[in-house]
Amino acid sequence: MSLLSQPGQAHFMAYGVKRNMVASNKKETHVGFPSSPHLAKTWVGRKQGHKVIVAATATEANVFPTEPLTKEDLVGYFASGCKPREEWRIGTEHEKFGFQLRTLCPITYKQIEELLNSVAAIYDWGKVMEGDNLVGLKKGKLSISLETGGQLELSGAPVKTLHETYAEIKSHLCQVKVVATKMGIGFLGIGFQPKAGLKDMPRMPKPHLEILARYFDKDGSVGIDTMCRTCTVQVNLDYSSEADMIKKFRASLALQPIATALFANSPFSEGKPNGYYSLRSHIWTANDKCRIGMLPFVFDDSFGFERYVDYALDVPMLYIYKEKKYIDCAGMSFRDFMAGKLPCLPGELPTLNDWENHLRTLYPEVRMKTFLEMRGADAGPLAMLCALPAFWVGLLYDEVSLQNVLGMIADWTVEEREMLRNKDGLERRGFKESGFLDEVAEVAKAGVTPAEKLLEMHQRKWRQCVDPLFHELLY
Repeated sequence: MSLLSQPGQAHFMAYGVKRNMVASNKKETHVGFPSSPHLAKTWVGRKQGHKVIVAATATEANVFPTEPLTKEDLVGYFASGCKPREEWRIGTEHEKFGFQLRTLCPITYKQIEELLNSVAAIYDWGKVMEGDNLVGLKKGKLSISLETGGQLELSGAPVKTLHETYAEIKSHLCQVKVVATKMGIGFLGIGFQPKAGLKDMPRMPKPHLEILARYFDKDGSVGIDTMCRTCTVQVNLDYSSEADMIKKFRASLALQPIATALFANSPFSEGKPNGYYSLRSHIWTANDKCRIGMLPFVFDDSFGFERYVDYALDVPMLYIYKEKKYIDCAGMSFRDFMAGKLPCLPGELPTLNDWENHLRTLYPEVRMKTFLEMRGADAGPLAMLCALPAFWVGLLYDEVSLQNVLGMIADWTVEEREMLRNKDGLERRGFKESGFLDEVAEVAKAGVTPAEKLLEMHQRKWRQCVDPLFHELLY
């Protein structure tokens, strides 16, 4: 692969370059996390009847490194994400809770398996298997996956406009609803499981999730709750250069608490108000401090691709995928891995795929891969699922809006928050997308979050019972 031509960064090596590596006939694959909309994945399929059965894989290197990875290689991974403006796309991901319509209890893995089988059969999705277990679906650049507590996640394709985002999400929700209704189950758009306790949540048959659960269990129930009882919506956006990445990272990180507030939608847990508008946000920020939360160094003059590499190297590893097995390496150092000194795999050297897998175990409010992920919003109704990408696209993909954000975040005033209701950035894109921001504009104008509206209904209309919420937020 050719080197990047960006001035001053010609030494960055493109992602996937076979640097001092020897080809192997063995194909190792990463399993479990939903494939990112912006990364090309190699999916291995086989026919079974008329259906394509897809191995539950993202990519893992089919080459053996003969020399250790260098920091330059890791920096080059991020640099390889640079794209010209005309190639910028929008990726949206969201999660949702399944529940039984009659009892409101969480659905089981067997019910999820039945639902996925039916969706695959009716709508021609390929099945994603992990061993003998069905753990997701794949169709083109769309994927459906399962989180630890059975949350169903749609990872959308990279699309050009918000109209495509809306069509993609609505089509998915309609397909799931057709099957789910016949099964007597429904799906809920909210940031935290409003009724079921942690012990009531199902666990999915995915080995890497078991490793994560053991790791987060050290923080007690709060740690496991982040895995089992939260749902989020996130948007993935591109950058054109290291300088553009820095601007977008700073702007999105500074505004992330406001995005969290605008989309706050998790005020209930175990059947009653929990004291937070966004319990999901609270427990995520109360968890493992080394890999979760805000990143103050993003605002340092030294910030860039290399500084993010240093941060990621400082975060302990969680697992490795080798020989079709997950290896628990929680607490071990990726630097030791690069030196061939990983205690659980002495003498083994990592590939860039191992680096990518490690990056997936970092959960800051804004995360960098070969694009930026804005991760700070609660899941919600369809309109809010589309409002989040509208919010960030209008601010970050329009240069005028982006410069306005950068100009105000150093010295914020109350009046400047009015800018959050400005739709000019979307209108300048020329795709007639500003309507997708109406829900957020209403929240900002009224000063009432989705969580506050739910609490008001709970107090008055629902007579302090949380059960009607399941109908109110049913997809």
